[in-house]
Amino acid sequence: MVQAQNTDVAALRALPREELAEDLLSRSPSELAELLSRLGDDALAEIVAELDPADAARLLGKLSRAQAAALLEEMDPDDAVDIAGELEDDDAEAIFIEMNPHDVEELRRLMNYPPDSAGGIMTTDYVAISPDLTADEALVALRAVAEEAETIYYIYVTDPATNRLLGVLSLRNLVLTRPETPVRDLMVTEIVKTRVDADQEEAVRLLDRYGLLALPVVDEEDRLVGIITADDAASVLMEEAGEDIERLGGSQPLEEPYLRASILHLVRKRLPWLLILFVGGAYTGTVIAAFEETISQVVALTFFIPMLIGTGGNAGSQIVTTLVRALGMGEVNLGHLGRVLWREVRVAALLGTAMGIATYIRAWTLGVGVEIGPVVALSTVTIVLWAAIVSSLLPLLISRTRIDPAVVSTPFITTLVDGTGLLIYFVIASRLLGI
Repeated sequence: MVQAQNTDVAALRALPREELAEDLLSRSPSELAELLSRLGDDALAEIVAELDPADAARLLGKLSRAQAAALLEEMDPDDAVDIAGELEDDDAEAIFIEMNPHDVEELRRLMNYPPDSAGGIMTTDYVAISPDLTADEALVALRAVAEEAETIYYIYVTDPATNRLLGVLSLRNLVLTRPETPVRDLMVTEIVKTRVDADQEEAVRLLDRYGLLALPVVDEEDRLVGIITADDAASVLMEEAGEDIERLGGSQPLEEPYLRASILHLVRKRLPWLLILFVGGAYTGTVIAAFEETISQVVALTFFIPMLIGTGGNAGSQIVTTLVRALGMGEVNLGHLGRVLWREVRVAALLGTAMGIATYIRAWTLGVGVEIGPVVALSTVTIVLWAAIVSSLLPLLISRTRIDPAVVSTPFITTLVDGTGLLIYFVIASRLLGI
């Protein structure tokens, strides 16, 4: 029987996340109840916790209130909060009635934190001990709670009266030290920690920067309220990366898996930015109309319009993509604006020169090199430099506002540089050709 149970669990866990959700959600309530009785609350809770919270909430809706409550009680608090947050208020309250009051109180406390804060992704299943214990007493205390804790690699030392965080020690040091050594002498007091109201990305970057397996979360009075584990950090990074990729493409992020998003939902996410980019791109036609006389006198100028605006847009999008990633990883900030700008201008000067030479050669192959070649070559260098300046400044300046720097996406920069690039091109042409 145990072997069959383990086989069922292994088979379900081997499924990709979307297939696992599809498999479980396709089962009837009676089939789910039978699976629950066969696997047990603990095993099924671990499987359900792997699902997208929206899928997990739909799955709980197919179970009885008591069964749903049993699964939530077996989950880590951070996973249970994510799923409870996807339930309708009435459904959540009905399930909470069936749960242990202590677990419900813990869930309600965690649900009060903003979902994008450190408190919103932390778990309260950590190990904390008194500084007055010896190493041997600490190991005894650890054994008593190890099964319930999400991680035991770090043990936090807190004031028994106030729960204020005093220090931290690793399981390795605790095991290797002499049994009678006081915990106070073992703990590290210079603690890397984050505030409960800190942005989740800031907290995750802190954990990643120091290579930690878990990061303690404290309140305004330095009391330990939870920890952020490495798996929580990985989930946040994947989610933020996915959102940034969608924004870089000129679309608002989806709040649900792509295949479950309705057609109208996809339209609502994409249409606003398309309209903004449409309005922004409309001035490209205005620029061309303003230089109609110049174009009519030297028709060959039109040969290079697609190439020049494409070069400027591509150069800008390369910089924006690089800087958005660097901002997301905490590698640069507004204080680095001067260094970033000087760096990108130098890169653009070299790239622009190379592209200018290539453009000049292209003018020769079209038979207009003598007259138009210098114009398009100089325009290429200038447009690439201009694209570098705009694309370096905007993400860093916007990072100090409430707008996500990823909003300064490739389509936005491309649209901006297209129109201004044409203006640069025709102004240079007018001056050099004396039109």
